[in-house]
Amino acid sequence: MHHARFYTLTASCPDQVGIIARVTGFIAEHKGWILESSFHADDLDGRYFMRIEVKADSLPFQLAEFRSRFQPLADELQMDWRINDSAVKKRVVVLVSQQEHCLYDLLARWQSKELDIEIACVISNHDTFRGFVEWHGIPFHHVPVPADHKAAAYAKVQHLFADAQGDTMVLARYMQILSPDLCAAYPGRILNIHHSFLPSFVGAKPYHQAYTRGVKLIGATCHYVTEALDQGPIIEQDVIRIDHSDSVEDMVRYGKDIEKTVLARGLRYHLEDRVLVHGNKTVVFR
Repeated sequence: MHHARFYTLTASCPDQVGIIARVTGFIAEHKGWILESSFHADDLDGRYFMRIEVKADSLPFQLAEFRSRFQPLADELQMDWRINDSAVKKRVVVLVSQQEHCLYDLLARWQSKELDIEIACVISNHDTFRGFVEWHGIPFHHVPVPADHKAAAYAKVQHLFADAQGDTMVLARYMQILSPDLCAAYPGRILNIHHSFLPSFVGAKPYHQAYTRGVKLIGATCHYVTEALDQGPIIEQDVIRIDHSDSVEDMVRYGKDIEKTVLARGLRYHLEDRVLVHGNKTVVFR
């Protein structure tokens, strides 16, 4: 972890000779000091991915000028790119239902500064955790999601997210299926923790499905939310071994531990710009 301020450039473009030379050459030309760099070529799709951290005070200009100077090179390389400043804390909005383990874990990591973020607010379809969240000094919004008024509820969630100037929305075991409009509004910005090793056991009650199927490994998956339920690009996964003697309740208990760690890791990779989405897959520079 660096303490000095740095900029993170992430990009993908069609693969060709000289991409690294051109990009690092541009940085070097302006006396930029590279702290960390990662590259990946996807042979099947002929696409190239990169992530480069540059020491902020080594450059003679601010981000706005970096962007305008870099744009012609990016255009020439047909590049999808962005650059972020480590000094600007990401604003996270957490959605939660009635399972507290992921919420508690995120708040503990936020409070200890392990996750150096602003938690802009917590939104829930139940009032259960209002006291707990407000005790932490975080705004809490109760937005019920009645079966016959789901669209209005999600419009309200979208409004609250925009109002809070959220960068990332985290479904911390939210247990509701977001509206297509909400998914479409923030592609690559809504993270979910699914209590199953996807693509197995999509949807509700995955531990019951896993128990019935008699699997020997259960897991959890952190992925981006898209309109297709539990089908979005996968960021992080983990598993734990079980056997015939484990009940559904045992599996749920083991699962909670994996869900917390997988969500925290996936969120960290996302916030540190380590995840590049490519179609329905991700490149994760750990």
